[in-house]
Amino acid sequence: MIENKVFNLAKKIWSFDRSLTGNGVRETLNEFKKINPSLKIKKVRSGTKAFDWKIPQEWNVKKAYILNPQKKKICDFSKNNLHLVGYSIPKKQNFSLSEIKNKIYSLKEKPNAIPYHTSYYKKDWGFCMSHNQKKKLKKGTYKVIIDSTLKKGFMNFGEIFIKGNSKKEIFFSTYICHPSMANNELSGPCSMIYFSEYLKKLKLNYSVRILFIPEGIGSIYYLSKNYKKMKKNIRSGFNVSCIGDNRSYSFITSRKNNTITDKITKYVYKDISKKFREYSWNDRGSDEKNYCAPGIDLPVCTIMRSKFGKYREYHTSEDKLGTVVTKKGLKNSFELLKKIHNLADNYSYPKTSVLGEPFLTKYNLYPTLSSQKLPKKTMLIKNIISYSDGENSILDIADKCKVSVWNIIPLIKMLQKKGILKNAQ
Repeated sequence: MIENKVFNLAKKIWSFDRSLTGNGVRETLNEFKKINPSLKIKKVRSGTKAFDWKIPQEWNVKKAYILNPQKKKICDFSKNNLHLVGYSIPKKQNFSLSEIKNKIYSLKEKPNAIPYHTSYYKKDWGFCMSHNQKKKLKKGTYKVIIDSTLKKGFMNFGEIFIKGNSKKEIFFSTYICHPSMANNELSGPCSMIYFSEYLKKLKLNYSVRILFIPEGIGSIYYLSKNYKKMKKNIRSGFNVSCIGDNRSYSFITSRKNNTITDKITKYVYKDISKKFREYSWNDRGSDEKNYCAPGIDLPVCTIMRSKFGKYREYHTSEDKLGTVVTKKGLKNSFELLKKIHNLADNYSYPKTSVLGEPFLTKYNLYPTLSSQKLPKKTMLIKNIISYSDGENSILDIADKCKVSVWNIIPLIKMLQKKGILKNAQ
């Protein structure tokens, strides 16, 4: 079952040292390429300009820990890579208790959790540990060992393109920069690599592009090189994050909140769950903020289960496989992805190819023997044709016919095949 594959992949790459750059990102992408060989792994040099930003230096860690006064290792990076503040510079120095406490981060409100902290764009260093552990630190000399490198190198990302009948694209994006946390963010990329395999088996109306990028700088760089082409080709787009839990369903609208993507997302969420949360643009926080930025204005929503920042274990060591991310959650989220793509791939504005009422009998769509009441299917077909003026979308038609869009999609396909309908947009 697909949820087992996604769960096992997340388990396999759990300990990889992912960040904006580095060996852990490359190792992660290499594992994804084993699943879908069509994944193209790309790289961009440190210092490359991307709009108002520059690609950061490449960061790698050999070892990092603190020796306490008893010469025992604490905050050992090899045990849990959340112990080290992301992008910590090399350090080898002794500190007193009061000094080292200022460089160890913890959360009072989550006393048993290791928090996740980074310092991407300012050279700094630090460690993270649970608040209960921090309270037990005793007076004495603490020796800091951080054997890391921060130098010119590359930022890597992955891209998959699946050709459909149209050059217009359905766009998906997810990020690969978070270490050892399950929902945020192993659920997104691990689900999407298997979802790419699912899509390869389908006959697609629209081409599909999937990005596996470092959050923030990854989307900024990709947009800086491709946004004009993306504005021309992307019909609908989805940023995928935190889709592994089974607690809730939520999404963030696009900035304009009136795109095809917004309509698709709202319909599918209403269809799949009576209880879901729609977050406005003011609640943004992931790559949607770049894809929908003024001047870019791509039709992109962020789809999630529990929203990042809104579940208790977020950005801590408590965001675990098996507790936060469950196989049931992954299974349900995979079905969510399938429904969203199905509607996006079939989203159209049907227009009749026949002036006046079509002679349905010659298409074997109308009973040859008259009766007082037409079959429901025949009446639905007549209504679909009647509303197919090129201005009503399939969602509009479904609403006017008072049926589910999943009921009219196969009928529209059939009518298009018979030449009665065509797509106006």
